[in-house]
Amino acid sequence: MAAVRKLQRCAVSPTGQHSASVIFLHGSGDTGQGLRAWVRDVMVPDLAFSHIRVIYPTAPARPYTPMRGALSTVWFDRHKISRDCPEHLESIDAMCSILGSVIQDELNVGVPKHRMIIGGFSMGGAMALHLACRYHPDIAGVFALSSFLNKDSVAFQAVEERVRAGNSLPDLFQCHGTSDDLVLHQWGEDTATLLRKAGMGTTFHSFPGLYHQLSQPEMELLRTWILTKLPLATTS
Repeated sequence: MAAVRKLQRCAVSPTGQHSASVIFLHGSGDTGQGLRAWVRDVMVPDLAFSHIRVIYPTAPARPYTPMRGALSTVWFDRHKISRDCPEHLESIDAMCSILGSVIQDELNVGVPKHRMIIGGFSMGGAMALHLACRYHPDIAGVFALSSFLNKDSVAFQAVEERVRAGNSLPDLFQCHGTSDDLVLHQWGEDTATLLRKAGMGTTFHSFPGLYHQLSQPEMELLRTWILTKLPLATTS
């Protein structure tokens, strides 16, 4: 079997003992370092914690169909940027396997899955939803900022099947700007509605006037939600 390729990544280490992890996935064409710098610019203080490591992986460059096949750092390919087309499952599933190695690295240092959150911005949020709904439903939570799933996404079916079998799923935290003209606010709302209908616990926050970008109020809400899901561990 071929070795799983190692992704470049940067991380913000906890100031105290590492007992939980957040994996934060960038949008199309960005890098882990780029997202990490953007978060630092938007948030005062930084998205940093006493006990949580925040990891920013970088997607490998691959041909991206919406850019006429030009190379771009994207988590998967799309036929087009639209809810109304099939998913490019081959590239999604291959990347789920590669990102599984980032999760495994955290397991190897003693962080259990129920002390991990996976999320992302734009395409990174869609990637996080595939990971959480289909491959790693035992994590503590998943977040998606300015993100969407295609209307016939296999993630919806995966959620329905887990709920029908009586198995648990992570809660979803979503944020979306009402003025987003790249990933429409309605696409994000529709994604939340379909996941909720399938049986997933979802929270959806709208930000009036926000475009396809991060904002400090959004990131403050995210920080609070992360801490409710990954509180400072107490010694038993």
